[in-house]
Amino acid sequence: MTTTKTDGLNDRASQVTVLGLGDMGSAIAKTLINRGYRTTVWNRTASKCAPLVDAGATAAATAAEAVAASPLVVVCLLDSTAVDEVLGSVDAAVTGKVLVNLTSGSPSQARANERWASERGAEYLDGKIMGDPPYVGTPNVMFLFSGSRSAFDAHEPLLRELGTVVYHGEEAGSAAVEFMAQVAMGYEILIGFLHTLRLVQAEGADVAEFAERVASSVAALPPLLSSIGKAVKSGEYPPDLGSLNVQAALMDDLISHRESIGVEAVRMREVKDLMDRRIAGGFGAQGFSSLFELLAKS
Repeated sequence: MTTTKTDGLNDRASQVTVLGLGDMGSAIAKTLINRGYRTTVWNRTASKCAPLVDAGATAAATAAEAVAASPLVVVCLLDSTAVDEVLGSVDAAVTGKVLVNLTSGSPSQARANERWASERGAEYLDGKIMGDPPYVGTPNVMFLFSGSRSAFDAHEPLLRELGTVVYHGEEAGSAAVEFMAQVAMGYEILIGFLHTLRLVQAEGADVAEFAERVASSVAALPPLLSSIGKAVKSGEYPPDLGSLNVQAALMDDLISHRESIGVEAVRMREVKDLMDRRIAGGFGAQGFSSLFELLAKS
């Protein structure tokens, strides 16, 4: 059943356009329709508009026509190349609009999009989505925003219909910085986990049971992560996890164990190399967090 959340809103504030109707764009548009927003949709493959039109949306024949229909334009496309192509097709139609780009992309791309919008008299918000399409419209998906404060304030009620919202400030790239770092952290942890499961399996142990035990032990990580963050910010590195002099010896055991049972050890060798370099520089009494000093690309 469609519910209306726009009582008391003026007519213009209840209008929104969504460009891009992949799984995420469609979920966003459907949520806005269900919450009572007058929603115009456009997609390069026009047939994707049909289910949303059935739900109450208006389909536009072109992206420029869709942009002209609403004061707020939400862009949710596959990648930045697609964003560039679509924005190029609408060009001056964005004048006077608020452009909210929810497409994944880098901080530099966000800043370039902001410049593009500003040159055409539009306000720009860069947004990043942390969650999956089925959860749009619930607190279980997070939307990170940065860019125009006035645009965010004006449209915050609508944006909060989509999920949990966090505003990271007026610098357009800030949301992308947060998003890229959060996603990268997830992949770094998970690839390390897969490496470890390979080791456990090679030794004949039950990987599912091991995973259950690890799931319990990672509860100790949040305080460690916080302390490492503080150490990196201050540049003062206590012997977290023990001194590097001690940890380096353990790394030799981890590497030889993996290699003895035919499990790839490149990540452990990378850590050991960083430790050895730090120790050679006279910092063997410091802890794991001090490896940060060696991670700048030369």
